[in-house]
Amino acid sequence: MIGDVVGKLGRRTVSALVRDIRRDYAIDLAVANGENAAGGRGLTPQTADELFNAGVDVITSGNHVWENREVYPLLQGDAPIVRPLNYPEGTPGRGVMRHDGVTVVNLMGRTFMGLQLDCPFRGVDRALADLSDSRVVLVDMHAEATSEKIAMGYYLDGRVSAVVGTHTHIPTSDTRVLPKGTAYVTDLGMVGALNSVLGMEIEPVLQRFLTQLPNRFGPVGSGPAVFNSVLIRIDDESGRANSIERLDREVA
Repeated sequence: MIGDVVGKLGRRTVSALVRDIRRDYAIDLAVANGENAAGGRGLTPQTADELFNAGVDVITSGNHVWENREVYPLLQGDAPIVRPLNYPEGTPGRGVMRHDGVTVVNLMGRTFMGLQLDCPFRGVDRALADLSDSRVVLVDMHAEATSEKIAMGYYLDGRVSAVVGTHTHIPTSDTRVLPKGTAYVTDLGMVGALNSVLGMEIEPVLQRFLTQLPNRFGPVGSGPAVFNSVLIRIDDESGRANSIERLDREVA
């Protein structure tokens, strides 16, 4: 499972690494968060295709997936893209999908997100009630607060195969299998510029903090890239995780 892919550099890094990593580790399924793949904010049909062509099987997302309206029909179609489950009824897309026998669920946290969303805990309860025949279930918990992410990990421990956090773009070192068999990490990290602020050029972000004046973060950073992900091994029969480990790379 691959962290938030940020802009063109992130997409190029995925293209450069994923197929080789899949071969070297005999990976059955690759899931990437693509909500920042288009210019650092949002997803488009073209950038989604680029990730699929690079070896990504399923794209998860988050609050920025709505930035480019041209992706809405894609979310409504058969493409293996999921948006957060707990958005209001009628929102384009779906929050749960099955691909090659694996079910992927996308959730959005509410703490510090400034969004009026349904409860992700109760939402995932309802989703799992309809997934009784799914052994392997992966959950992308897109959230700001570390407490909300780890709470979701324990809430779903033993009920899903893995809970991974996204959104903050900072990889965490707390990979472990929880007591009842669910793989967990608070944040996957990102794929994007190493010398950046969350994948974006440094100076505009500094100016925003220094002046407190509104400005749009951007452009996307350049130079060396970082690739953050985790490798999860899951027992097909029980759906329980055997292991989870960080799988990170730097690309000049």
